Amino acid sequence: MLEKQEAQYEKVVLVGLITREQSEEKLTEYMDELEFLAYTAGATVGERFTQRMDKPDSKFFVGSGKLDEITAFVEEYDIDTVIFDDELTPSQLKNIEKVVNKKIIDRTQLILDIFAQRAQTSYARTQVELAQYQYLLPRLTRMWTHLERQRGGIGMRGPGETEIETDRRIIRDRITLLKEKLKGIDKQMATQRKNRGALVRVALVGYTNVGKSTLMNVLSKSEVFAENKLFATLDTTVRKVVIGNLPFLLTDTVGFIRKLPTQLVESFKSTLDEVREADLLVHVVDISHASFEDHVNSVNQILAEIESKEKPTIMVFNKIDNFSYVKQDEDDLSEKKFENYSLEDWKRTWMAKTDYPTLFISATEKDNLEELRKTVYEEVKEIHMKRFPYNNFLFQYYEEEESDSEE
Repeated sequence: MLEKQEAQYEKVVLVGLITREQSEEKLTEYMDELEFLAYTAGATVGERFTQRMDKPDSKFFVGSGKLDEITAFVEEYDIDTVIFDDELTPSQLKNIEKVVNKKIIDRTQLILDIFAQRAQTSYARTQVELAQYQYLLPRLTRMWTHLERQRGGIGMRGPGETEIETDRRIIRDRITLLKEKLKGIDKQMATQRKNRGALVRVALVGYTNVGKSTLMNVLSKSEVFAENKLFATLDTTVRKVVIGNLPFLLTDTVGFIRKLPTQLVESFKSTLDEVREADLLVHVVDISHASFEDHVNSVNQILAEIESKEKPTIMVFNKIDNFSYVKQDEDDLSEKKFENYSLEDWKRTWMAKTDYPTLFISATEKDNLEELRKTVYEEVKEIHMKRFPYNNFLFQYYEEEESDSEE
């Protein structure tokens, strides 16, 4: 049984560059993330190859000597796929394939493949298909020769496999059709949003795999799919939540990621519309992840791009149950490193540098959730009172309940 299960996993190697724009430390973070992406797609990573260059080689991305080293390893250990951390140009893909003679994919294609696996609804599948076609169009020649030799597997789900006989004109027609289909669905979804009435809208946003869906389940007492893999949630989920006596709408959105393919940002526009039209954002962060500050910046960058960065926000640092640090010796006068900061240090830092309410919780262990509920209640109440200044009766129940418990 174990042998059969092992055979389902593709063996892959990862390739990345240290450049003037990307330090060794930054590359390590990206490669860790790429490995998690590969695992999510259904692969086991055999080796990582890195090289220091001023900029990517225009022909092979890496130097020819490094490519020979990769080729030798791939042949010796019977590797199925080589995954590059950055998006490759069509000519780079073609040149690398000629040398390595194996399946070559890049970070963009890997993310698109995970989205293809995860898409459950017709709408999500249409969005992913559009993004895949847009990626495929300039690489069509490569895909033809490529798929004659090796079919299926990671990076090959969706149109790459089913539309092999098509030409560019047919693919362009298909892209136009899909865009029209999405426009129709977007209109329906915009109507649905209008029909939700005057309830305050709260959207959970954050990097992928920070625990948004788990938090959604806890707050809404529902069962939204949650898993410790990247992009577990693709379809937007909206639930009506009542805290005290105050109802509002809570939306779980697709997670963001660094180097998110532009094709996906465009095709998942309506998912981002849920964020654009929200009254309050709950920005969820995985405090136990060493790159969490980087994740916060990545999310803020995307929020700025969709003109949502200035919305009222609650910063929620999740997974405090997974947080650990190395205490610095008292006589050690060297500068503190990332791993030397305790949770109390981070609390002081983040409480001081943000204008937003900031909380530290564990959604799985249910730590500090009452504090979160109270904070969400206060923020929603403030928005609600601005919208309906005479509708105060809604708040009496929760506040009476609070004063009773204090007595």
